[in-house]
Amino acid sequence: MASTISFTSKGTNLSHVRSGLGSVKEGFETVLKLSIDERPKVRRNAQDFFEKVFKSLRLAGNARKVSKWRNPNCNGVLPPGSMGFPLIGETLQLLIPSYSLDLHPFIKKRIHRYGPIFRSNLAGRPVIVSADPEFNYYILSQEGRSVEIWYLDTFSKLFRQQGESRTNVAGYVHKYLRGAFLSQIGSENLREKLLLHIQDMVNRTLCSWSNQESVEVKHSASLAVCDFTAKVLFGYDAEKSPDNLSETFTRFVEGLISFPLNIPRTAYRQCLQDRQKALSILKNVLTDRRNSVENYRGDVLDLLLNDMGKEKFLTEDFICLIMLGGLFASFESISTITTLLLKLFSAHPEVVQELEAEHEKILVSRHGSDSLSITWDEYKSMTFTHQVINETLRLGNVAPGLLRRAIKDVQFKGYTIPSGWTIMMVTSAQQVNPEVYKDPLVFNPWRWKDFDSITVSKNFTPFGGGTRQCVGAEYSRLTLSLFIHLLVTKYRWTKIKEGEIRRAPMLGFGDGIHFKFSEKE
Repeated sequence: MASTISFTSKGTNLSHVRSGLGSVKEGFETVLKLSIDERPKVRRNAQDFFEKVFKSLRLAGNARKVSKWRNPNCNGVLPPGSMGFPLIGETLQLLIPSYSLDLHPFIKKRIHRYGPIFRSNLAGRPVIVSADPEFNYYILSQEGRSVEIWYLDTFSKLFRQQGESRTNVAGYVHKYLRGAFLSQIGSENLREKLLLHIQDMVNRTLCSWSNQESVEVKHSASLAVCDFTAKVLFGYDAEKSPDNLSETFTRFVEGLISFPLNIPRTAYRQCLQDRQKALSILKNVLTDRRNSVENYRGDVLDLLLNDMGKEKFLTEDFICLIMLGGLFASFESISTITTLLLKLFSAHPEVVQELEAEHEKILVSRHGSDSLSITWDEYKSMTFTHQVINETLRLGNVAPGLLRRAIKDVQFKGYTIPSGWTIMMVTSAQQVNPEVYKDPLVFNPWRWKDFDSITVSKNFTPFGGGTRQCVGAEYSRLTLSLFIHLLVTKYRWTKIKEGEIRRAPMLGFGDGIHFKFSEKE
């Protein structure tokens, strides 16, 4: 009855409906009268017809999705570029290794095609890539206003950069943590307390290397610096611990930039396992400290534990993540640049000769003194050493760029960067700019004696910039300087295995660079 009312209420003639139903009935009767041989043919034709219809609908839907992917919504004009394939974007192109200290081809080709500011999609996220120094300077000045620091999703998940207590916000949490780490590895504490300890660590490391037939420098330096940094920041004692934090953490770092495919035998799965193991080790360090009756040590862990009662964001789990992040930020660049230094020294003996002269002069000036240790004034006087470190940092470009996320639409040079998009500032592009650095891929430390401070500040940012400049910058420079001093005054070294420069996109050395070290007579 309801169906009849529905038809008639729309003015449909009931006799036409009955006629249509009769036609359907007649069609079924016709099919039933077909021979057995003819029925499958009709059935196949119908199936083919409907399959074509469904395929067409799917293609139309996919075409719409692809069009939306390639042409994202924007309240203005997006920079030129390509969003790549759906889901993966242009990630695979970025992960293809390059074997040069030059810019990664992914970036270099797109700068040539689109200009210094272009759009892309990496690891499923829309990204604006910038090699424009003006735009990069502007973005760094907008920290906490238009942008906030950001990480790749893999990194964010592994370090749990979510919620109000995440360390990438430009608010109180960031300022608190920055102050905590600067209290330990800032210039004042380096000068007053850590200078001798770092020198002792480097001395012991080189002595250990001299007793080995061959040393894979990147891995060995990572272990040494990781153990030392963990001891300085959190009181971790590698010699007494039943767990090997440095080995676990080094493997974890190697998997950070892997494709986030969480299935057995992938680098990402191993990264997750190593992360959990590293956190477990750090949790044990934290628990032991809380149960310890020893006097206050004054390191970062003591500071965090003492403030747990008054700072709501300081939970045990969050403190462990702070410890994990602090280790990552403090040691990776040191071990990479140390390895690159030795590789470049092998190809440029004239640089080693100049370094030997500078450091021999320091030893001669110390004649008659009872101290065998470097002083802060001597460290600051190492002019050519600092130039060598600058040149190595310029060429090294350990990471492909600095990441920020737009927290509101950003307008610049007629372009609009939508809120929520990631911004990758390729500051390394300026560091190999031939307009600033003549023969930019040539290792030439002497070039730095002609640069003024303004030129350097605009074109050289190996430790980031703005309010987010790396708190471990001076710590890294001091460690590298002491390494060079002890290396050129006390040791000889011979390259055993060449190794290769490899960007994928982080700077690495393939199967490693191996050296033989021996003490000078």
